[in-house]
Amino acid sequence: MSYRIWFERRVTPELMLFVPPSVDMLGPGRDGDPLAGISTARAAMAARLDYDDNLFDRAPDLLGVFRTGIGYDTVDLEAATRRGIAACNVPQGPTVPTAEHSIALLLAAAKQLVRSNDRLREGTGNYYLRHQAMELDGKTLGLVGYGRIARRVGAVGLALGMNILAHDPYLPDEGFPPEVERASTLEELLGRSDAVSVHIPMSPGNSRMFNADAFAVMKKGALFVNAARGGLVDHDDLIDALDSGRLSGAGLDVTDPEPLDPDHPLLHRTDVMVTPHVASATPEARERMFTTALDQALMVLEGKRPPHLLNPDAWPGVLRRLAGDR
Repeated sequence: MSYRIWFERRVTPELMLFVPPSVDMLGPGRDGDPLAGISTARAAMAARLDYDDNLFDRAPDLLGVFRTGIGYDTVDLEAATRRGIAACNVPQGPTVPTAEHSIALLLAAAKQLVRSNDRLREGTGNYYLRHQAMELDGKTLGLVGYGRIARRVGAVGLALGMNILAHDPYLPDEGFPPEVERASTLEELLGRSDAVSVHIPMSPGNSRMFNADAFAVMKKGALFVNAARGGLVDHDDLIDALDSGRLSGAGLDVTDPEPLDPDHPLLHRTDVMVTPHVASATPEARERMFTTALDQALMVLEGKRPPHLLNPDAWPGVLRRLAGDR
């Protein structure tokens, strides 16, 4: 049996080794038509495109959408469920490198690495006396969300001697270990933290939640790190908070839009480190995300329920559509 699977992105040679001969590879799209080749696909390996009714209209045979990462804000779950299309993600895929990247951004902001490097390149001199880094030992690290990535970030924070404060309204009290204090509200976390690291998914209700009001609650001179989703942050308000001294530094792996225009002011500041959504881009994570997504695609096409099904109400419809094909 041949499985028609559409790949949004070109599959690199090292990942091609994991594609079995039974897969009929379709795509990727072209600049003029990013959906080229999807019309006969039974499954789609999803990355950045919006998987909504417009896309589903182009792919009437589609049975599943398989994100090669943890986030699924680009997938319209209601539309997929209505059409009998399974949607899956890879919760464990980017955990390790994204946590490590978040810590790297935190340290870059705390130690003012961009500013120090800029001074050195300019040859300004007097480097030691002008350097005003933050010592993290004894400081409070606030984690917005306490899922897999945040827990790893918190563990490193503890190793650095930091106090860990976390806010996650969806997690029961027993989900917080004794060494992590739970903040009852986001405002409490923001007001008590010397550094804030964001680890929540994007949703219609939290767009630009880190705005002027949120930054105004934070400690003067605090640090802000975001490796979750760019749409969570109002960039203009972030710049204002940096300009006013409310924040002393920031580290961002995600922005809105992505990538930022080279002339964007955030890219020309010495108190901000911006990377282009590459936190999970390690060989190990790429393999983990690709193979897990592909395995789930093959499971669905064989009528087996996948382990990371985001819209379980769609599963009966998927099975009915499969039965109609046989």
